[in-house]
Amino acid sequence: MHVGVQLPQNEIGADPGEIRELVQGIRDLGFHHVSVLDHVLGADRATYGDREFLPYDATSVIHEPLVLFGYIAACAPELHLLSSILVLPQRQTALVAKQMAEVDILARGQTRLGVAVGWNDVEYEALGMDFTSRGRRLEEQVGLLRRLWTEPVVTFEGEFDRMRAVAINPPPVQRPIPIWFGGGTQRARWRASVLGDGLVMRWPLPDRPLESAWPQQIEEMRMWRQDAGLDGGVGLEARISADLARSPEEWRRTAEEWKELGASHLAIRTIRLGLDSAAAHLERLELARDALGALMPS
Repeated sequence: MHVGVQLPQNEIGADPGEIRELVQGIRDLGFHHVSVLDHVLGADRATYGDREFLPYDATSVIHEPLVLFGYIAACAPELHLLSSILVLPQRQTALVAKQMAEVDILARGQTRLGVAVGWNDVEYEALGMDFTSRGRRLEEQVGLLRRLWTEPVVTFEGEFDRMRAVAINPPPVQRPIPIWFGGGTQRARWRASVLGDGLVMRWPLPDRPLESAWPQQIEEMRMWRQDAGLDGGVGLEARISADLARSPEEWRRTAEEWKELGASHLAIRTIRLGLDSAAAHLERLELARDALGALMPS
C-alpha cells in the first residue's frame, strides 16, 4: 500500500517557500505521493447566503493543481502526483490532455489524474460550462483523453467535443496516464470500476472500515469490472485524518483494515486540524509516519 499526503493548501497559503518546505518534508519523511484538490473559483458566502459551499469559499486558498504539479516536480521529483480531484467537465478536454501530458513528463511518469463531476454550479457557470450534463461529459472526456495520450493523430466527433486530425506533442511518459475517479456515489464507483483505474474517496473514512458498507461496495466494484471484461483489479485510495481526537494507534488500525480490504493507496490528511504552517503539518505527518510503521514501504 502506497502512503501519501493530501496537501493542506488553505492552511499553508500562497508562499512558495512554505510549499517547497512542505513537499520536500513530505518526501524526506518517506511518503509516496501528494494529492492536490481543485477549485478554480470560490463563491462569496455573503452573495450566496442560502447555499452551502462548504468547506471552500471565496476566502479559501486553492492552488491550480496542474500548475502546482510543475513546481512540486521541480522541488521534490521523487514524489508521485495525484489530482484529487480535478473537476474535469468544467475544463476543456484537449487542454487537460496537453497539461497532464506535460506534468507527466516533468514528473517522470509518476502521475495519476483523479477526476470527478464536482458540486459547485457557480463555478461551472463562471467557466462557461453546463452543470446539468456534467456526468455525461465526464464519461465522454475520459475516453478522449486516453486517445489523445496514446494515438499519433486523433479525430473525434462526440456529444461535447469535436476535433479533426489533431495530436498532443510531446506525449506523456505514461501512455495512457492512469485515470482515477473521485466520489462516494454508486455512479462514481461504477465509473472507477469500468471507465477508470481506481477510486479516490471523497472524505476521511470510517473508524472501522471492515464494519462499514465498504467491503460490500468494493466487492461490487470488482464484479462490475469483471462483467465489463476488464483485466486487473480496481485501485482504491483511502484517507485517514491525523486528528489527535483519535490516537495514532487508532490511525494504524484503520490503515491496516484498509490494507486488508485491498486499498492500494492511502492519503494522510492534516486539513482543518488547526495547523497553520508547513512545520506544524510536517510534525503531525511525522507522527502519522511513525504510527503506520511497517505499512510505510521502505
